[in-house]
Amino acid sequence: VQLQAYGGGLVQAGGSLRLSCAASERAFTGNALGWFRQAPGKEREFVAALRWNTGSTRYADPVKGRFTISRDNAKNTIYLQMNSLKPEDTAVYYCAKSSGNPTTLYMGLPRTYAYWGQGTQVTVSS
Repeated sequence: VQLQAYGGGLVQAGGSLRLSCAASERAFTGNALGWFRQAPGKEREFVAALRWNTGSTRYADPVKGRFTISRDNAKNTIYLQMNSLKPEDTAVYYCAKSSGNPTTLYMGLPRTYAYWGQGTQVTVSS
């Protein structure tokens, strides 16, 4: 499975960006697809995830109410709509797909995901 993430860029604080992640193969029903981010000198952290068949979602606390994860079944693509961006959102954003059907608890853990995209840089200026 290959994942291609794109849509990053430079934006001012308060602005918006939409990231996209296209998968080379259709996700199986219970798979989770998620977004993680990694800022320089920091560990990779969970941002948001959804379960492919139900569309149920989970968000990290710092992005709740500002970011929205969604999917397009026909295009095998997930999106991350990011609004009200802050300088602390600056990071490389990665999309990922699980090989199994994780519970909601495990959807926020990097080790749950077997496949990773190459990352796209998001920079928010103050």
